Amino acid sequence: MNNIEEQLWSYIDGTTSSDEQKAISLLIEQDEAYRKKYKELLALNAEFAAMELDEPPMAFTYNVMESIRNEHAKAPLKARIDQRIIKGIGLFFVLMISAILIYALANTNWSAGLSGKTTLHFTMPHITQYFSSPLIQGFLFFDVILALYTFDTYLRKKRLTKTYTSVQSGGQPK
Repeated sequence: MNNIEEQLWSYIDGTTSSDEQKAISLLIEQDEAYRKKYKELLALNAEFAAMELDEPPMAFTYNVMESIRNEHAKAPLKARIDQRIIKGIGLFFVLMISAILIYALANTNWSAGLSGKTTLHFTMPHITQYFSSPLIQGFLFFDVILALYTFDTYLRKKRLTKTYTSVQSGGQPK
């Protein structure tokens, strides 16, 4: 768009100052190019004003919201759980139970049953040498962080559920 059209559109729209309006109206009266372009733009503006605007159907918003709601309902709620993780956890517990059972069987006094005594001599290993104070503190620190994270996740889900239900019932989100 050139400078003449911009000035004439501003003049037609009434967005020019009074000094500019006087200058443009003087140009329209005196200059043939301005007059011709002014008549073209006036005709185009009249056509724009006569056009009827298309409006969406009355149920457009409802239909869009229903399609979004249906699409959201079809989505899976959670990602699929990786079976390797479940098998790894199961394998860990099986190995730990097996190790404890093997240790208990290895430390059992099998000859106690032959002598008539029914008591078994089972000695517990001294596990205090394996657990130092920094290790226990680190473990407890990790547990506290994990508990706080879990509590935060629970509160966020609760808040999102409350916001979602208030939006569904027509209220404003908080």
